[in-house]
Amino acid sequence: MTTENDARPAPPPTSTSIVLLTLAHRIETELGTALAPLGLTVSRLGLLGHIAGVPGASFSDLSRMSGISVQSIHAAVKTLAGAGLVRDNTARAGAASTLELTPAGSRLLEQAMTAVSDVDGRLFGADADPVLRQVGDAVRTAFGD
Repeated sequence: MTTENDARPAPPPTSTSIVLLTLAHRIETELGTALAPLGLTVSRLGLLGHIAGVPGASFSDLSRMSGISVQSIHAAVKTLAGAGLVRDNTARAGAASTLELTPAGSRLLEQAMTAVSDVDGRLFGADADPVLRQVGDAVRTAFGD
């Protein structure tokens, strides 16, 4: 489609999905950069957050919450446990797991949330691009502070 005044094509209509996907990619990149010095990825941060926020969550629960296969959750939890961040208080084999953060895991989650807050401030805070500030305001309005 071209405009009457020039031969250049008009911009395509704005797609909310494409705008949000583009923004999500930028956020994930920023978060990844902020979390890397802590030895975390965005996925592992999410897993730590789910374990901390949903006491007694099963591997299946974590899989559903994360959108990751149960097998991948088992592997990720094993890695987090090996790093001393998570423990499984299951008393016997075959029993449902009772996962919890260790004190080291809780400290790391706290540090990670500080990094997340810094990214939020840069992308959506008072000094951010006005359009991104509006997005941040809309998210806070829709989902609460």
